[in-house]
Amino acid sequence: MSYARLIRPVIDRVYVGARWAARARMEAFYAERGASLGAENSFYSGLLARPMPADAMADGLSYTDGDMSRELAQGVLKVDAEGTWHLTELGRELALYAQRATGEAAEELWSAGPPMLPGMASVPRLAELVGRVLAHGLATGGPAFRAMAPAYEPDDASPAVLLTTRLGSLRHHRADAHRAAWRAAGLTAEQIKALPDGPQRQAVEAETDRRDAPAYAVLNEDERWELLAGLGALQG
Repeated sequence: MSYARLIRPVIDRVYVGARWAARARMEAFYAERGASLGAENSFYSGLLARPMPADAMADGLSYTDGDMSRELAQGVLKVDAEGTWHLTELGRELALYAQRATGEAAEELWSAGPPMLPGMASVPRLAELVGRVLAHGLATGGPAFRAMAPAYEPDDASPAVLLTTRLGSLRHHRADAHRAAWRAAGLTAEQIKALPDGPQRQAVEAETDRRDAPAYAVLNEDERWELLAGLGALQG
């Protein structure tokens, strides 16, 4: 199995675990401001850094109905004449909170889990490794990834905020690779979601691995296994 495929579920477990751990506090914060969780919550690491082009937003929403009417109605996002998406003042407040809350929830989650083994990579070290992968992936990432990287990182960001933010952006490198793979196979988003396991599915996944792998080439073999083991040791 390729390294890109091996590490993806580990990245997902750590990042999604942190997001779920933060969900209740985010929902309460949003509700106080008359809003509900939306696209700015999923794409905060990119939207806080730069506007999101139309093609990147469309790709980021390709497995959903793509409806952004709620975000527009709540005044969280706005779209300009070119179709580029921008955070409003309210949207920026919400996205900054989402980023901070995710990092805080992750820190609580990880500190409550079993202690890391001696020699296991620390959270700052994991954030450093993921940061290098993010930077290297800019050469091969698609529209959504380029909108999400480099990620927005506050000057006072804790190691947990840095790691969760960078993982959130990194997930889009493989997501872009997967979209490119099934589109090259002549499939639609609906078709790939319904595609059963078999030769065609396996070919799409192998092509996804091929397109995703270059991001990790910046790490040597020891660093790749250090990253995999370190993320695997975090509570998720």
